[in-house]
Parts: sequence; structure tokens; C-alpha cells
Amino acid sequence: MALYSPQLQKFLLSKISCNYGCNNNNNNKTSNKKNTIVKGGGEGRRFCSAIAIDAPSSLVVSGIKWGSVKLKGARDEMEDDVVIIGSDDDGLDGFSYAAVFDGHAGFSSVEFLREELYKECVAALQGGQLFNGKDFKAIKKALQDAFESADAKLLKWLESSEEEDESGSTTTAIFVRDDVLFVSHVGDSCVVLSRSGKAEVLTDSHRPYGNKKASLQEIRRIREAGGWITDGRICGDISVSRAFGDMRFKTKKNEMVRKGVKEGRWSEKFASRVQLKGDLVTASPDVLQVAPGSDAEFIVLASDGLWDYVNSSDAVNFIRNHLRQNGDIQMASEALAQMALNQRSQDNISIIIADLGPRLATSSPNLTGRLLNIRSNKTLCNAEFGQALAAVSLVSLGIWMTTLLSS
Repeated sequence: MALYSPQLQKFLLSKISCNYGCNNNNNNKTSNKKNTIVKGGGEGRRFCSAIAIDAPSSLVVSGIKWGSVKLKGARDEMEDDVVIIGSDDDGLDGFSYAAVFDGHAGFSSVEFLREELYKECVAALQGGQLFNGKDFKAIKKALQDAFESADAKLLKWLESSEEEDESGSTTTAIFVRDDVLFVSHVGDSCVVLSRSGKAEVLTDSHRPYGNKKASLQEIRRIREAGGWITDGRICGDISVSRAFGDMRFKTKKNEMVRKGVKEGRWSEKFASRVQLKGDLVTASPDVLQVAPGSDAEFIVLASDGLWDYVNSSDAVNFIRNHLRQNGDIQMASEALAQMALNQRSQDNISIIIADLGPRLATSSPNLTGRLLNIRSNKTLCNAEFGQALAAVSLVSLGIWMTTLLSS
């Protein structure tokens, strides 16, 4: 006997899903009134169905709505991570911090940086006092010092490891408030700002190949340091020219040359001519300041696993359309990552989106109707649930009376 309709079934399943998933304490996310930290993006997170009364909303930190996700692509290991932090305790005066870490040759460097880089930045910014001074030169130097200090500590940590650890990580981090954005960038992730639907690319990829100005500068720097480039890779090895870690191109670069001879990658004669004068890979960041303005809609910070397969304009249009349809920045983040997979991205994908205002969500002609439909579904499902309970009670009463009379 069917006691409830398919709509009621969906309601009941959504309640079970919420009890199992939404209230589950995840070790990758901790929050309190003062400080919110999200680690690990959307991987492994469970979400309630859209009809659920207590469906989770996007993360809100310092007045900004955040969505984040990381997906493992065709790579053997997941070596990316994302971090979002908003803290009044650190004296950052309304700033939120977000960073994407794209690791390679292991996860150790990412594991170190996701905990330590923010601390180094806060210390260099004098607990946020430099933000209050509004001196960009001082802020830029502080963030550069923070990145280089974090890299020095990481290299010592990697060298102290019992096993040889050649891991590294690109890192792009932002400090954002409603009136200003600071970007610190090392590697080939990218930050894009949507202004009235137009994509504004804020960063250049640090790669040792191509004809763009940033690439040509990287090639020149590497050659001046005594390095060489083969097939777009430094010493035929790594395809990014700025990163944390990678000690074989920094503190262990001479050992790297000798090891290359033993492995037959180059000859002894070639190695004898190599004169390394500096680090071939550096963690010195590009730092820039941007005024979002009233036309700024959202910020997209993502690894190259997205940008190598989805261009900035397509990403911005996709997010805008998604927000118009449902107004949920977390869902937009996950859908964008899936779009990259559909474009056959072979890399791991990490994405953070910061929704700077309600413009798109509140201007959506479908949003009000969607919310009303959810409320209507809630009322309808509650009514059907009550009807189902009444039906169960009647059937149980009938069975009891039949049993009583037959006895």
C-alpha cells in the first residue's frame, strides 16, 4: 500500500541526508564567531537536497560569501588544497584571506604552507597595522618578505625530513575587503575579477615558455642564474618557474646537476660548463592592489587545472548564469569544477569564488520564485507527512481491531 507520494519520499530522504551530512562535524572545517577556516575545499563534503528545510548556504566570512571546491583529476595523487580565513582576532580590520595551493612531486609542501603561510603574512603585516596605513609599498614588501620567509622555513623543514622530499607548490593568495583586494602570486594559478560581467585577469603565469612578457622575463631570469630550459621545462624538469619548495632548484641545485650526470640526463662535459649563480625557481611573489569598485561582482581564484581548459570569459559567464539561476556560490564553484572536467581537464582542480555582493542573486528573476517554491514544498511536504502518519495510524488501528475480533 502506497502511503506517501514521490514528493513526500523526496522530503523524507532529504531529512535523512541532512541528519547524516549537514550536521556532520568535518575535520577539514572549523568555525567560530571570530575565526573561520576552511581546508580541503569541497572534496568529500555532503550536501542536502534543494528541497531540504535546513539546506546549507554558502560560507559567509567577513560579509563575503565564499564557495570552494577541489577535485582530483586524472593525476595519481591529489596535491592541491584551498584555505579561507576570516579573523577579527588577528587585527586584519575586516579582511578575509584565501589561498589556492597547487602542489607537485608530493603533498608535503602544501601541507606545510596551508598552516604557515597565513601566519607569516600576518606577522609581516604587523598584525594588520600595515593595512591601516594604506602604504602599498610597505604592504607589498611585507607580503614579499612573508612569502620568502615561509619558503626558507619550508626548505629547512624539507631538508630535515628523513626521506628525500623534492615536493613544491605554487601559491596564489588574496586579502580582500569590500573596498580593496591584495593579491600575492607565485606560479601558474590565476585570479580573475568579474566587473559587470567582464573578466579582468589579475595575474600572469610564471612559466618558462611562451612569448608573453611575464614568460620572457622568467626565461631571462633563469638563464642569468645559470640555468637552462629544455622543452619548456627548467633543466628539462619543472614547468613552473616560481614556487615554494623544490629544493633541487634552490639549496640543492648543485647536487641536482651532479645527479643529472649519474642518471644520464646530461653529460659530464655539459655539467662542467654549468655555473649556477642563483635559484632557478623562486618564491618571490608578484603583489598587486586592486580597488574592486561598485561594478565588481565576484573573484575567482583557481589552479591551472581550471584555466588550462576554461578561459576567463567563459568562467565568468558560467558563474553569472549559475548565480542568476540559484544564487548559491558554493554550487557555482562545484559546477565550474565539473565544467573543467567535462572539458577533459587532466589536472587536479581547485577553485575559490568570493561573491562580493548581492547584485546577481537579488536581481535574478527566478530566485524569488525558487525560494517561494521551496517554502511551498516545505508546507506541502509537512502536510503530506502528517497525512502519511494519519494513514499509518488508521491502518494500524484496523489491524489491531481485526486481530481483537478474530480472537
